Amino acid sequence: MDGDTPPVDGRTALVVVDLQNDFCAGPVAAARYPADPTRLATVAATTARAVDTARAHGTEVVFVRFLGDPAHQGASWRHRDATLRKRPKCPTGSWGAEFHAVTPKADEAVFTKYACFDAFLSEGFEQHLVDGGVHHLAMAGVFADVCVDSTARTGFQKGFHITVLADCTAALHLPDEAVLGFMRRVYGARVTTHDQPAVWTRPPGHPVPDHQERA
Repeated sequence: MDGDTPPVDGRTALVVVDLQNDFCAGPVAAARYPADPTRLATVAATTARAVDTARAHGTEVVFVRFLGDPAHQGASWRHRDATLRKRPKCPTGSWGAEFHAVTPKADEAVFTKYACFDAFLSEGFEQHLVDGGVHHLAMAGVFADVCVDSTARTGFQKGFHITVLADCTAALHLPDEAVLGFMRRVYGARVTTHDQPAVWTRPPGHPVPDHQERA
C-alpha cells in the first residue's frame, strides 16, 4: 500500500484465520488449549455466523489456513518443536488441516500459510487485498495472540485499518482481554462483536450508531 494512509471509503474484508480442526476440535485442539474447550466451539460457531453476515452484507470473506508439515518448517521452527516436543499441526491432506465450521465458496479466496503465523507471508494475500481495494481488515479466527495478532500487526504496519471480532477469536497463551487491549493500544484496532455488522463491515470514519460500537 506504499505507506499511504488508506482512504476511509476503502473496502472491508473479513479475514478468517486458521479455523481448522487441529486448532478448534478433536484431541489435538483439546490438548493444546488451556481454557475451557467449549470456548473454541463457541468461537468457531460465532465465526461461522460472522461469515454468513459478511456474505449477506456484500463484504468479502478471505480464508487463511495453516499447513505445518515438517517439510514446510524452517530450521528454527524444527528446533522449537524438537525442544518443546511439539508435534506438527495441520499436516497436508489430514483431517486436522480441514476447515472447521466454515466452508469457503468457490469464488472466495483461500490463502495458505506454510509453517508460519502471518497471513501476509502467504503468497498472493497482500496483492489480493490491494487489487480488491481493501483497506480495512475485520479479523476472526485463532489464535488471538498468535496468528490473528501476527496478521493484524503486519496489516497495521502496511496501512490497513484493523478491527477484531472479540467473540470470533480466543487467545492461546495470554488472557483474551490482554491481547485485545494490546491491539487496541498498539494498532489502534477497533474491537467489537460479530453481531455489530454496522461497525465491522465498514472502515473507520463511517458513522456508526453509538449503541453499536463496542469499546
